[in-house]
Amino acid sequence: MTAQTTPPAEGEPLIRPSSVDHPLYEPVVEACRTVYDPEIPVNIYDLGLVYSIEIDPAGWVRIAMSLTAPGCPVAGEMPGWVADAVGAVPGVSQVDVDLVWEPQWGMDMMSDAARLELGFM
Repeated sequence: MTAQTTPPAEGEPLIRPSSVDHPLYEPVVEACRTVYDPEIPVNIYDLGLVYSIEIDPAGWVRIAMSLTAPGCPVAGEMPGWVADAVGAVPGVSQVDVDLVWEPQWGMDMMSDAARLELGFM
């Protein structure tokens, strides 16, 4: 597991496409849904903090995620929580979690389920 802050390379999109066709994609999403922001009672996936999930043929998962704010008190811990949750998925060989700040997270990134849970709908 590695957790790092990586800016996008020149000409690279801010959010890389996810590997939605990979058979591990849904189990990885479900693993992400087990991780909660301690200040908001909604999982990080539905909060929109997981920007992309890339999975290679060998089961190496690379997650680009953000936090609700750069000063988030769990900034140093949350990438490890995500890596631990995803690393427990059968078939996952390695997990890298990149903490990114662009695009900046906003409430418009939340799923409808998260908005409903928080009373915004």
